[in-house]
Amino acid sequence: MQQKITNCLLCDRPLHFTFGWKELFKRELPKTICQRCEEKFQRIETQREEGAISLFHYNEAMKDFLHRYKFLQDTLLAHVFNQMLQQHLKNEKSIIVPIPMHVESLKKRTFAHVDELLKAAHIPFEHHLIKISAEQQSLRSRQERLQTPQLFKVIEHSKIKNKSILLIDDIYTTGTTLVHAKKALEEAGAQDVRAFTLIHG
Repeated sequence: MQQKITNCLLCDRPLHFTFGWKELFKRELPKTICQRCEEKFQRIETQREEGAISLFHYNEAMKDFLHRYKFLQDTLLAHVFNQMLQQHLKNEKSIIVPIPMHVESLKKRTFAHVDELLKAAHIPFEHHLIKISAEQQSLRSRQERLQTPQLFKVIEHSKIKNKSILLIDDIYTTGTTLVHAKKALEEAGAQDVRAFTLIHG
């Protein structure tokens, strides 16, 4: 068994952990943040939204994480929640489909943030949706979001027909994005569509 020392991805304090044969056998990922930073994130005790599971509340610590990760493009932070995501998704039997970015938004940000979260957690996924609107939902009011025309189209209907699908997004706010994605997939023939998000905003 080997002890490794690295730094917390969020506060840069020394991070001590032990990683040996047991962890390798279980394919567990090593910790990437310290206990102090981990305790700043507020876990959700009771799931409130039907059809969607979320892990954390959108508190100040999470707001700071998203700002650094998505808008300051600190891609290394994709590993912050790798253990948590792996724990919840590694035994998932449905096809995991991340919510895609519009091609223009992807050019500006330079990376697909949901894809990177899944890659960091070693979770396999497939792309079956294309986003057809470049408008950012975060810039719209709740009422405007609820009146948004369809945001997605399915790439190839035959690939998801009669399949069970788990949609993955970083944050649940009004649920508009997930509702549109679910509707597009169901209309293309998906048998069952559920949703999972890291954060409930």
